[in-house]
Amino acid sequence: MEFICYHRDRPGSLPLRDELLEDHWSYMDRYAKEMIARGPTLADDGDTPTGSMHIADLPDPAAARTFAFDEPNYQAGVYRDVLLRRWRNTLGRTMWDFPGGWTGGNRYLVLGFGTGQAADLVVPLNQDELIAYGPLLSDNGDTWLGTAALVQAPNPDTARAILTPDRYADIEVHNWQFGGRSS
Repeated sequence: MEFICYHRDRPGSLPLRDELLEDHWSYMDRYAKEMIARGPTLADDGDTPTGSMHIADLPDPAAARTFAFDEPNYQAGVYRDVLLRRWRNTLGRTMWDFPGGWTGGNRYLVLGFGTGQAADLVVPLNQDELIAYGPLLSDNGDTWLGTAALVQAPNPDTARAILTPDRYADIEVHNWQFGGRSS
């Protein structure tokens, strides 16, 4: 089962986040084989972290909760809240398989929080800019709750346009970059 976990930083927690960087990476190293995508979201300056996003293939919702809430930054109070949802990898690849590579271009995490009937279940035609894409689902996988995508796009508005606007209660667009240890 695939899950997306988005930890949002608490204001003023950057010094603690920096202090715990190695602990965070060491924790995530334990999940290296399960990882589909990972990386920080960033403020408009492109440098200041605002959150930490991970998509992982985990055995069940209980394992996903353990992954999300045992994370060192969460335990220490770096994060103000956590979005944890089942997700379906409709591209069938990891971020490391993205043909656009590790760097270059503007990258975004797009989160559409759905209402009513499911939308955007079919992968958009222009897959060259898609790093990851899939529906947000209830724990049992039966209910569509929205859509999450990692996108390379010229700007936030273009990234937002990947989703059908009138099918969502809200669409968030966050600056995002590939994460993890440097090779």
